[in-house]
Amino acid sequence: MTIRQRILKAIYPFLLRTTKWAGKNTKVLKNENLQRPKELLYNLAFTTVNGKERNLSDFKGKKILFVNTASDCGYTAQYADLQQLHDEYKESVVVLGFPANDFGEQEKGTNEQIQEFCTVNFGVTFPLAIKTVVVKKEAQNEIYKWLTSKDKNGWNEEAPNWNFCKYLVDEEGTLTYYFDASVSPLSAEVANAIKG
Repeated sequence: MTIRQRILKAIYPFLLRTTKWAGKNTKVLKNENLQRPKELLYNLAFTTVNGKERNLSDFKGKKILFVNTASDCGYTAQYADLQQLHDEYKESVVVLGFPANDFGEQEKGTNEQIQEFCTVNFGVTFPLAIKTVVVKKEAQNEIYKWLTSKDKNGWNEEAPNWNFCKYLVDEEGTLTYYFDASVSPLSAEVANAIKG
């Protein structure tokens, strides 16, 4: 972990309090009418950082929390929160991390470096995808195209506006929630969404 990363990890609790107080990056969107997807999420797949293909259909019957991640961000300490959430709810929820260099070039590492950083510093055992693009542009990851297009997911157009935005899909493949970066994975909002 670099000196910058150590500082960012140390200020993370302050960052969460400050952004919550300021109302920045705290948006929560809910699929109020439980709009069903127009395209099936379970037809999609991703490649893990260690090169294995994973089909999203493997997780059918569990909730899935998709998170765009970065190793050099003020929110990077959320890796520990995501791991805690993974450990606590592993029978009913799958956490999937999608490293991306889309915001402030805060994920410059290779897939191998990302995996080592997450394992050594945060004990991450939940699946991590290869580094990808999560923002809306031609190269956007197919899973993120689904998460951010109402023509696919049925209701949501909100794309990640920073690292560590979260999308919760229910056991049947319906997108139910979007959470901004400042909403902690261990917050009441996320816990209630998982239990609901």
